[in-house]
Amino acid sequence: MPALEIKDLSIHFGGIQALNGVTLRVEENQLFGLIGPNGAGKTTILNIINGIYRPSSGRVFLGDKDLIGLKPHEVAKIGVARTFQNIELFKNMTVIDNLMLGRHQFIRSSIWSGALFLGNCLSEEILNRDRVEEIIEFLEIESYRKKVVRTLPYGIQKRVELGRALAMNPKILLLDEPCSGMNTEETEDMARFILDIKEEMKITLMMIEHNMEVVMDIADRICVINFGIKIAEGNPGEIQKNPDVIKAYLGED
Repeated sequence: MPALEIKDLSIHFGGIQALNGVTLRVEENQLFGLIGPNGAGKTTILNIINGIYRPSSGRVFLGDKDLIGLKPHEVAKIGVARTFQNIELFKNMTVIDNLMLGRHQFIRSSIWSGALFLGNCLSEEILNRDRVEEIIEFLEIESYRKKVVRTLPYGIQKRVELGRALAMNPKILLLDEPCSGMNTEETEDMARFILDIKEEMKITLMMIEHNMEVVMDIADRICVINFGIKIAEGNPGEIQKNPDVIKAYLGED
């Protein structure tokens, strides 16, 4: 059974057909790249997976669980985490506080016991903070842990958002352009962390990325979308040689 399976997915917005019959499989512990020109429908696929959009037709399965009809918080609870192309952090909170928000689904204590640190609240807090500190160390952001997010460099904010997604202990991690807006050094660091997440944490990843060098270097398998239709799928070598992909990116002579 694949980690994630999308079957014949279609969606339209008014008269615009954003996706048309897209089918793909993401295997366990695979780094799956999703690429295509701007406006091809890539982010729409992620929005359907995590419950923001409901498709016109088709199914999405996380393991044997059908995700269609679930709300975003329900999808997150069963193991889907996500980062966004435009950073979606709480900019006036610290790095630690942002990562702790990723642990909210593991907190069972009531508001009142939390406010007074009664019952199991203290042990829960310690366990969740321990996990957050592990992620901070993993992403090499120890020196920023108590800094307010809005004061941090862009590349570090991207890492913090990645850390918050990891704090959810996801079965699959959806990355929407994790390297966008980064310089060469920041891009290399992010690519290294993504590979480490796959290899050390054994988390399955689906990644949208416009930096073709990054995608070709680290993805196990790649799907290409153009005008809402899947035009190619294969390993990086196959995708680079595919005439339909070359035409989609470069146009016809």
